[in-house]
Amino acid sequence: MEMRKLGRSGLEIAPLVLGGNVFGWTADEPASFAILDAFVGAGFNCIDSADVYSRWVPGHTGGESETVIGAWMKARGNRDKVIIATKFGAPMADDKKGLSRAYMVQAVEASLKRLQTDYIDLYQSHFDDPETPQDEVAEGFAALVKQGKARVIGASNFTAERLKSALDAAAAAGVPRYESLQPQYNLSDRDKFEGALQDLCVKEDVGVIPYYGLASGFLTGKYRSEADLGKSPRGRGVKRYLDDRGMRILNALDEVSAAVGGTPAQVALAWILAQPGLTAPIASATSVDQIDELVGAAQLRLEVDQLKTLNAASAYEAVAA
Repeated sequence: MEMRKLGRSGLEIAPLVLGGNVFGWTADEPASFAILDAFVGAGFNCIDSADVYSRWVPGHTGGESETVIGAWMKARGNRDKVIIATKFGAPMADDKKGLSRAYMVQAVEASLKRLQTDYIDLYQSHFDDPETPQDEVAEGFAALVKQGKARVIGASNFTAERLKSALDAAAAAGVPRYESLQPQYNLSDRDKFEGALQDLCVKEDVGVIPYYGLASGFLTGKYRSEADLGKSPRGRGVKRYLDDRGMRILNALDEVSAAVGGTPAQVALAWILAQPGLTAPIASATSVDQIDELVGAAQLRLEVDQLKTLNAASAYEAVAA
């Protein structure tokens, strides 16, 4: 399996990251263990989670995903074989949110306990926190790295301006910087990352591990009309893609996948891997069969004309025939 360096850190990850948002939610513990076993068994090594997963589910309080991952690592005895990425900062309660140094200390201890480990490979700011000075955030992370509780730090959902400011603050203080960025980015959602943010990541060698690699499942091709939205709990998040541009994208995916002998999902993820500065997209799976599909995506290489077809179809302005 090809390994890719994450930014300037010493971490090397396989070209796909497994999203842990479904663990303890749409995948119960036995299903989650099977998915994780299949993922690692196929040669992949990085699993992404967050303390807030899956607080949005009625009856859940957050931490469900980390708890499942921790139980799996303990059962398999494989902590040193996997790279665990998790995030903090999203609201866990009215008084448990943001990136303050005081809350960071609480959050990391809670995540370490749920994960049943004494270190996190990639600890990330889930969202920017304008109310906490970036010097304070940088110093807080530096303390965690010094204590061995975090090996590498990363950011998620930052603008180009705020990421540049954070990098500058870390450099000025001589402390570890954000080595990765986790933005929303896929064939359907290009505007939040392409441009200044992508240019900054390429220039500063910040690794990029985008989430929603399959646009909540839209890019698998199984949602082609509003009648399809009930196919899974995530279907409601797909409705916004069902417009003329969305149909163009699906048609292009059908065309390219037929040419390469792959699936729309494999082609969509391979497109991400072909973009400048991208390290590895994050994709979730709720079955072992879906892991098999991800393996194919990591092995797929698209030709220049195929990339052009996908770029034209996903352009925000209709391309004249």
